[in-house]
Amino acid sequence: MVELSPAEERVRQAYARGAEADFRQDSDDAADGASWGPERTVRAGFLRRLLLTAEVEDGVIPALRVAGARISGKLDLAGADVPCPVRFHACHFDQVLDVEAARTRQLDLNASVLPGLRGARVRMAGALHLTACRFSGDVRLAGARIEGPLLAEGARLETTDGWALRLDTAHIENDLWAPGLRATGPVTVEGAAIDGALNLRDAELGNPGDICLGGTNLTVGLDLLGSGLRAVGQIRLRGARVGGTLDITDAKLTCPGSKALRADNLVVGADLRAVRLSAEGCVDLRGGKVTGQINLARAELSNDDGVLALRVSSCTAAELSLREAKPVRGPVSVQNARFDLLTATPEVWPDVVQLNGFRYSALAPHLPARERLPLLKRAEDGFVPESYTQLAAAYAGVGDDISAREVGLARQRHQRGTQPWHARIWGYVQDVTVGYGYRPLRAAAWLTLLLAAGTLVFGFHHPPALDPGKAPVFNPFVYTLDLLLPIVDFGQAKAVNPHGGYQWLSYALVAAGWILATTVVAGITRTINRR
Repeated sequence: MVELSPAEERVRQAYARGAEADFRQDSDDAADGASWGPERTVRAGFLRRLLLTAEVEDGVIPALRVAGARISGKLDLAGADVPCPVRFHACHFDQVLDVEAARTRQLDLNASVLPGLRGARVRMAGALHLTACRFSGDVRLAGARIEGPLLAEGARLETTDGWALRLDTAHIENDLWAPGLRATGPVTVEGAAIDGALNLRDAELGNPGDICLGGTNLTVGLDLLGSGLRAVGQIRLRGARVGGTLDITDAKLTCPGSKALRADNLVVGADLRAVRLSAEGCVDLRGGKVTGQINLARAELSNDDGVLALRVSSCTAAELSLREAKPVRGPVSVQNARFDLLTATPEVWPDVVQLNGFRYSALAPHLPARERLPLLKRAEDGFVPESYTQLAAAYAGVGDDISAREVGLARQRHQRGTQPWHARIWGYVQDVTVGYGYRPLRAAAWLTLLLAAGTLVFGFHHPPALDPGKAPVFNPFVYTLDLLLPIVDFGQAKAVNPHGGYQWLSYALVAAGWILATTVVAGITRTINRR
């Protein structure tokens, strides 16, 4: 039988009673545990034998509870069936703790210092406590099943090669609660299922130039909380599903020249809150489905070298809000996106915007059309007819028909610039005469002006009658009106025959009448089709 040290004998006796063996001293720091002496050193081999082979008296519920000890050697519980709760509080481990594929009730490592944790495929009937732990190597929990919460508030995870925390395909049947987590190296929860909430408030994640939080196909049953998060590297949530709210209010994401947040095909059951978000790198939400609001109010978004700063193409949500956001520095894509409400002022949008297929039902705040139209002219694909249609419909939807007509006129003018020269000439004629049908009173003004001019000229110079005996009494007003109005016949134009310049004037009046008539008809037709 292996002789036990006094410290180990103390642990053995406490284990049999379910009590704690506490070796802590004032001002202890587990990071200094390598220097602790034999009076508080416990061998890992002894602990393994104690957990797996020790006999206990009937009616006694054992538990391994150790505080302030140095665990020397490797505690290897891989594949073991650990029958009791295990707690190491403020302990120092010389080597990696291995619980890979083990079965245990509960594991508590609060405030302990370890060079790593191997727990792939572990089955835990209770909680996993990593609060205030410090790891200098990988924490591997891929495929783990934890029936209670995983608590890692204030934990410090550092690795130079590998994963700071790997929870890929794990299933946590409660919360993953890690506010204030500090991780150097990637944290991955790809394909994991968290039935409760995921809390990363005020966490600091760092893996520059690579993924610092990987959550592809992650499922979170309740909320994903990341307010105050600081991330250097990419946050990847491709295909993730969040049952409640995704909150990254006041977060700061840094991944310049790439994607700071890659969340294409993300599904959020409530709101996506990113108020005061600061992102250096693209915020990519393409293909996402958000039941509530995407709130980027007072956000600051930027990217380098012409790379997209915001991408919400093919995204759907009740609202996209950029209220009081700073001007986006970098291109924006809203192609094929659909929002019930778009809240943004014109100053928010950058010089390059991708607008094809963008749909929204209403705009806020309500501004004159002249303030919103310049954005449509900056579309990366040039003339995008649907963007004008959407803006006009938004104004019409709130009863602002004047602004809706102004947008329609701007659309025709923009389209004119894309047409061949002969079509542009006809466009200029329609614009000057009746404003493409959106300014119908212009036709009346032109008719009045031409009618007055013709009446004045022909009033001073009556054209000679074709048949003086049968011609009606000449009336310069009616004669001019007869020339200007196609189809209508007052009998004056057929009864006289002007000569020289007066004849050319009559031809000009007839041509002007036909032009005005056809442009009015075209405008009326366009208006009917629009409605």
